Formats: sequence, structure tokens, C-alpha cells
Amino acid sequence: MAVAIEERQSFKELVTSLPRAKAVELVTSLSDEEALSLLYDWSLWRRENQTAPIDWYIWLLLSGRGGGKTRVGSETVIQWAKDGYSPIALVGRTKADIRDIIVETGDSSIMQCSPPWFMPKYEPTKRHLVWPNGVLAITYSGDEPDQLRGPQHMKAWVDELAKFENPQEMWDNLMMGLRIGDAPQCIVTTTPRAIPIIKKLERDNDVVVTRTHTLENKDNLNPQFLKFILERYEGTRLGRQELAGETLGDNPDALWKREELEQHRVHKHPPLFTVVTSIDPAVSNTSESAETGIITGGIGYVNKQVHAFILSDSSLRASPQGWGTAAVSDYTTFKGDRIVAEVNNGGDMVESNITTIDPNILVKKLHATRGKYSRAEPVSALYEQGRVHHVGFFPELEDQLCEWVPGEKSPDRLDALVWLLTELLLGRYVKGSGGVRRGKKTSSWRS
Repeated sequence: MAVAIEERQSFKELVTSLPRAKAVELVTSLSDEEALSLLYDWSLWRRENQTAPIDWYIWLLLSGRGGGKTRVGSETVIQWAKDGYSPIALVGRTKADIRDIIVETGDSSIMQCSPPWFMPKYEPTKRHLVWPNGVLAITYSGDEPDQLRGPQHMKAWVDELAKFENPQEMWDNLMMGLRIGDAPQCIVTTTPRAIPIIKKLERDNDVVVTRTHTLENKDNLNPQFLKFILERYEGTRLGRQELAGETLGDNPDALWKREELEQHRVHKHPPLFTVVTSIDPAVSNTSESAETGIITGGIGYVNKQVHAFILSDSSLRASPQGWGTAAVSDYTTFKGDRIVAEVNNGGDMVESNITTIDPNILVKKLHATRGKYSRAEPVSALYEQGRVHHVGFFPELEDQLCEWVPGEKSPDRLDALVWLLTELLLGRYVKGSGGVRRGKKTSSWRS
């Protein structure tokens, strides 16, 4: 039974209206060419809220995790390429994200979604994708916003804008160059966060905003993933962000406020005279384990007062070898003085693990003299005083800070941060063993 390919939408309606046995019989009657053509026809498979608006300049697609936003981005770019729009900007958080999520290997990447007869050639060393009709797409890394200073584009796709290190600078450079052709457009696909650029786009009359819920895409998601993410987030404020795609305001009961983080955020720091990596180790390594918190920061003078600067969040879910290697890498990258960890939460294991990787690293074991809330409160006060600065943007850490309510179990990144800043600026509240590196003055900066 042949089906006219040009009648695809009516074909979809017909198939979904038939009993399963009849639908299977109908589909198996298609020729290979017809079946392949239907398989790669996005208009047959997309949901209503994955369909591009009729008239738009910027389309902001806010989605829960696994909600299908990356597929929308890829299919939008493929359609632009078919229509001959060139060049197209492809902007990801990092080079690895561009390769793994946007372009090449991810299930919803451009090359995985492209039909065999319209497959682009990827030239990573040139940062180019070239389609058979000559359309060019150029990749840009969000952590290098100056790459976008100067180039011009007809179309653009930005993925996970809310996680970029310098989202506003990148966005401004991209918009300055989105200026050629008769219909410049930019699609932004991201899990929302209440950062200024996202809130500004939501309020902009030139931006079409679409929200999708993770559960809308449940037929395409692994049941174990769904079980895990629903158990962790459903019914929570953060679940409204991570599942429903809502942009949350501040939790009124949290110790940290996003406005304060933003107000004191910097992109450079003064010379630092002490740098520390803090580890909050997870007790297990399974898909349901907490991550091991790994936060690095240092202290330097601002107007003759000691301020702290958060340099890196390398927290991850990994084996002891994995998180130990990540921590040592940060220690080395930022020329650290020591690594700190709470003894009651695996400090002895941290010391053993780190010194096995590099025996020359000093590991200081900290002993708490107060409870978690009592330790966190003075650290949050340092933020209120403007004495702590995030060098760049750390979305997962900042989510934990602005969502955690005293009395709840404190999360991994937050715990590592509290120990870090306690060590750097509030040393009188802990007892430690392990000393400090020779040649470093420590008494002058204790507050």
C-alpha cells in the first residue's frame, strides 16, 4: 500500500487513529525510500510546543531536563540549512559541549538528526559544518565570547545559555553580528536559571518564550532516568526549574540571594596570596549518589581588605580516583597551597586518595566545632558584605546556594564551598591538622 509522501500530516493522523495491528500493517507497506523520508521528517514527530512560532526574531525555549530542547535546536538548524541560510552560528557552553551535544555525538545532535542525503561535513579544526548545498555553520564556545566579536550571521542557535560563564558578553557579541539576510533569527534552548540575561529575555517583547516539561518527552526517555529525576526533584522548588522549565525567583528562606551573587560577580581577580581546593567527598559512586563537591578559591586584597574569589567548581559524580584526579588538576591549575576536607565526612579518605595521586600535595583535615547551619550562616554573611566574588558563573553551585534552606540536608557543592571559605576567611571556627605551606603568611588574613 503506497502512501503519497506529500500527504505526511494526514498520514500521521491516519496511523495514530488506527488499531495497532492495522497501523503496523500500514507502515510496513511503505517502500524503503518512503519510510526513510518519513523517519527524517521532523514535522511528523515534533510536539506542538516544539514547533517554531510563525513569526519570530528570538525564540527562547525553556525546558526541563530531557524535555527535547536540543532536538528542536538541531532540527531548526537543519531546516535553515535546507533553506539556504548561511552562515549559521552554533554556540555551546564549551568546546566539548559543542562537539558532544550540538554537532556530533549526542542522540539529538545535528549529525544524528540529519538525513543521510543531507548530511553536513564536520571539520572541527576549522570549527565548520558544511552541508551539501554549501551552507556553512560556524561553532563558537561560550567560554570564549570574543570569538563572536566581528563575525556576521544570518541565523544562530545558542544551547544552555543559562550555564555560560559569561552569558551577557557572549550574547551581546552574538546579537551585534546577527545582521545579514532578510530574516535574522536566533533560537535559545536552555534549562532556565534566574540570571539577568534569562530574565531580560523573558521580558523582551521581541522574544517568543516556550516552556516544556520533562514529562512531555517521557516516551523518549530512559525509565531509570525518569525515576531518578522525579524522585530527586518532583515536588520541590528546584523541580519546577529542572522539570517544568520555570525560571525561579529567590527562595525566601535560603541564606543566599541571586542578586547578591550577581552584584559581586567578577571576571578577573587581584593577585591571590593563598589558594585552596575544598573537597566534600561522596560516600558512594552510583547513579543515585550525591556528587563529590570540589570547589577552589583564593584570597586577595581589595581596598586593603581581604576578599575571597571562587575560581572553579569541578564537582562531579565519580570514583575516588576520578574525583581525586579532578581535585589535583584544579590544585595544579590554580597553583594551590593545600587541599582541605572535613574529617567527619571522609577527610582521612581524602588525604589517602590525594597523596596517592600526588604525595607532594598538602592535605589539611578540618574538624567542625559547630553545626552545619552555624557554619553556613557566617559564610552567607560574607556574601552579604560583598567579600566573596564568583569569578565567572557557576550555575549548579549557585542553584544550591539559593535553594538550600537551613534544616534540610546540605548539598555537596554548598558543603565544599562552606569549608573552603571557612578555611580562607573564618579560620577561628575550625580546628585543623596538617599545617600550611612554608613561605606563606597566614596570620595576617584571618578575620
